Amino acid sequence: MKLNRNTVFCMTNDSTSSTLNLGYFLDDWAGYRKRTPILTDISPKTNSHMLICGMSGSGKSYYENIIFAKLIEADPLSEFYFSDYKGEDAFDYLRECPRYYSFKDTLQALDIVHSRLYSRMSGEDSSKHQITLFWDEYMANILALTNEDKKLASSVMNKVSELLLMGRSKSVRFVCSLQRPDALAFPVGSRLNYGVVVILGAYMRSIYEMLCPDFMDKVTGRIFERGEGVVLLQSSKLHFIKVPTVRDENAMRESCKKALS
Repeated sequence: MKLNRNTVFCMTNDSTSSTLNLGYFLDDWAGYRKRTPILTDISPKTNSHMLICGMSGSGKSYYENIIFAKLIEADPLSEFYFSDYKGEDAFDYLRECPRYYSFKDTLQALDIVHSRLYSRMSGEDSSKHQITLFWDEYMANILALTNEDKKLASSVMNKVSELLLMGRSKSVRFVCSLQRPDALAFPVGSRLNYGVVVILGAYMRSIYEMLCPDFMDKVTGRIFERGEGVVLLQSSKLHFIKVPTVRDENAMRESCKKALS
């Protein structure tokens, strides 16, 4: 299940089993074409919940595929679930996988992972391996649910909040992807419960004010192209990121398919 670090991604990866390579430092790449990796600890001792944000055309879906594969590489014994509300073409290759869920089935993945969290909290489940739920277009999913059934939408958001608040200590990780992190889908300040925040694409002040308000002086005036943006780690360290290029997309896809099977 482990990827070949030299052939799958056009980047240097010095990661260990508890380290995730998020991409390149943007200024090193832009100035010197230097592939300096941005690394972050994803061991249970740290908050490895991830939020990936980017408007249409930002390169978000491309990056999601990379990050999903890199999570598998960093933690090959992890148990993965993938929710894809819109059924994006970018994830079409995952459709036949047993732990891939699209459209209204996305809630099944949440229920499974949430139940596993409770089983571990009660002591019924003594397993220690990481369980990861990756949810694409979470915001759109919540908006649709709110329009159809506000009570159900509230229940879903409460379960997600519990994953964010209690998941780390029980090795349960939530990875959320969306275009805009509006407060509707993040009750009681739960946007603050993500240890890794990635914002890609053209600068939009409102998004940065929601996700990294303490760093507005650093990002204001920056110009980001597709596949460029910022990474905020543990709400305290901000870096500018360049998304790597996939060399062997077939190998990457095969690794992702295996992880969901």
